[in-house]
Amino acid sequence: MRVFLDDERSIPEGWVRVFWPDEAIKLLESGHVEEMSLDHDLRDDERGTGYDVVLWIEEAVALRGFIPPKIAVHSANSSARDKMIAGIQSIERMVSKE
Repeated sequence: MRVFLDDERSIPEGWVRVFWPDEAIKLLESGHVEEMSLDHDLRDDERGTGYDVVLWIEEAVALRGFIPPKIAVHSANSSARDKMIAGIQSIERMVSKE
């Protein structure tokens, strides 16, 4: 499954759209996600951002041996995108050490 976290963009063909981090995390927990593309700003920061998904994956890899999917960022928020990419790079470093 390929998951697209975004509140307003059109989703690419063949992807499953989710609007909120908790929905993305629920799918990750299912073990069926092969690829994710994440937006950061989702209209309601109280409900979470794409960075929350990156943090969840990072913790799951570090503490539970979670095998992460391929992760991309499509956020237009440049500072948030940089923060998310740094988190993804941290995840990749942890996985490569295993």
